[in-house]
Amino acid sequence: MPLTTDSAANPKSKIQNNITLLDLETSFGLQLVEDEEFFREWQDNLPEITNSQKQQLDRVKASYANLLKYLPLLENTVKMVVLSFLLDLADFYLSPFHVKSEKSVEVSAEDEGVTIKGQIDVLVLFEQLVVVIESKQAAFSVEVGKPQLLAYMLTFSNSHKSIYGLITNGNSFISVKLLKQEMPKYALSRLFYIFNPGNDLYTVLRVLKRLGELARNGS
Repeated sequence: MPLTTDSAANPKSKIQNNITLLDLETSFGLQLVEDEEFFREWQDNLPEITNSQKQQLDRVKASYANLLKYLPLLENTVKMVVLSFLLDLADFYLSPFHVKSEKSVEVSAEDEGVTIKGQIDVLVLFEQLVVVIESKQAAFSVEVGKPQLLAYMLTFSNSHKSIYGLITNGNSFISVKLLKQEMPKYALSRLFYIFNPGNDLYTVLRVLKRLGELARNGS
């Protein structure tokens, strides 16, 4: 799902078929923060999940492992098998949240004359806090989706509230926090992998639930 610039709308636009982290750093001043205190939300005050939810996530893990035998496992399959269950268990299908799928968004850097367009796979929206989930094909590393996700998040960010994202290819998950101040800053969680001992989907769900709590509380 490449991102392109709209050169017809802006003759000075740069033509970029694939947005990179370097593009975002150059055009938006985006900075990676490695201070652990910047992104504590994926670690602190995580809600517990029930035994029933754990059983459902074990079933998701088993279903995904079975489907891996029949590659390629494409984005829509990842959404059906993994993301739909996570969003449901995190209560993101219930009020006050609403889900928009495949919604076109645009982000631009006025100083550089850059307009980047792309497709969001899943968007969970509540007031000023947005959770963007960028699902990729199982064959690709989650690193492939990071520049796209950050570009999308820059669209919705403001100077007062943090927004959060999740990149997944079905088996690996990284949470992202973005705060757009004078210079936008972002940080990453650790990598969660579905086939680690135990089931990392438990923690992924707990993180999503925590982000949902922050959204409801207006944090």
